[in-house]
Amino acid sequence: MRHHAYQPDEKFVIKPENFDKYTDKDMLRYCLGATMYMPGTKDFLEPILTKKYPGLTSMVMCFEDACKEELVPQAEDNVLNLLDALNAELAKGTIKYEEIPLIIFRVRNVEQFKRFSARLKQEHIHLVTAFNFPKFNKENGEAYYAHLEALNERFGEIIYGMPILESREMAFLETRIPELMGVKAILDRHKRLVLNVRVGGTDWSSVFGMRRGINYTIYDILTVKDCLKDVLNVFTRDNDYSVSGPVWEYFRATKEMKFDAIPEKLNESLFKREPLINDAVDGLLRELLLDRANGFIGKTIIHPTHIPYVNGMLAVTKEVYDDACQVLNTSGGVIKSASGNKMNEIGPHRCWAEKIIMRARAYGVIPNEGCYTELFT
Repeated sequence: MRHHAYQPDEKFVIKPENFDKYTDKDMLRYCLGATMYMPGTKDFLEPILTKKYPGLTSMVMCFEDACKEELVPQAEDNVLNLLDALNAELAKGTIKYEEIPLIIFRVRNVEQFKRFSARLKQEHIHLVTAFNFPKFNKENGEAYYAHLEALNERFGEIIYGMPILESREMAFLETRIPELMGVKAILDRHKRLVLNVRVGGTDWSSVFGMRRGINYTIYDILTVKDCLKDVLNVFTRDNDYSVSGPVWEYFRATKEMKFDAIPEKLNESLFKREPLINDAVDGLLRELLLDRANGFIGKTIIHPTHIPYVNGMLAVTKEVYDDACQVLNTSGGVIKSASGNKMNEIGPHRCWAEKIIMRARAYGVIPNEGCYTELFT
């Protein structure tokens, strides 16, 4: 897989790198990008074979919120059939391994995780990147990862875990920090198998009877903003873990959507709330800017039209890339940036620079901010 593979290489100063589930985890955790969630009952073989959704590089088939409980057995059969069918197509040569998105399963609970994983066969595992663990907390977390460790030993293959932080205990002020620190202790014990930490903005909003409107970002919902702030504080220290942004619930794609009239200073226009495309897309872009500014990497999505926006906004401009290279290639002190418009302080900016370089490897380097819109089409 490669982000923006459908785009001409000349759009990039440095094009994105290829990746798959066997890519080094320090790189792979930056590569998830727009991760599309769908019910486990959905037949997704044809969209993969026909590349129906350009840019789709990671997908989650859900046995939990997106799937009625009585349909879980049907969903399990469906995804196992998908793995068998993909292996058959690989054997026939109708698709290449590097053309198959990273496949992730969102289990319902520990018991369903054990039951479903018992049905996996050795030949399935090269197609399985990770499991999502919903409502992950300090009470159930060790059980999830203990079984994941056992699966890795059983198959002799790497299979990652991706906890979803969305519990009520994390939403409530008085229990949040002990809960987060308890979860971190679990993840620290199993760090080699933690690909990504995900957050459930919708679940936390529901605790307070809130739902962000199309003209607001998740950061405008103060109770949820506090949850997100504390998750970032605990898990992104010293680049320990990568945390992905919460889902954006709105989509409106039409054939009339045009990008040639978008101003070059995209960031400035979004923050001024100048109408650009439509309120659904403008809202997503505004939230993506804030996700990026706060250190989230990637985003849960529920609609394929979100893919180019999420992955496009993760590309790195040449000016930012040059700053990061300058920081990492200077021994210490303070130095004027290559563009001559800012100070690069080598010690304090080093962790930031390391993240920028990984983003650049995953999503590419573009000439300037005005080129973001070229990645949306």
